Amino acid sequence: MRFEIMRLDDVDGTPVDSTVVDAASVNSIVQQAAAIGQRLWIRPADTPAS
Repeated sequence: MRFEIMRLDDVDGTPVDSTVVDAASVNSIVQQAAAIGQRLWIRPADTPAS
C-alpha cells in the first residue's frame, strides 16, 4: 500500500508539499517529523483502478 504524506504549514496548517511513499517508509518519515515538531497529514494514495 502507498501513502501520500503532506507536510503542513506551521502557521495555518495548509499543505506545503507532498510525497507518495510505500508503507514501509511511513514510520521513518513520521519519526523524523516528530523529532523536529513538523506537522504531517497522511492518507492512502490514490491507486488506479485495475
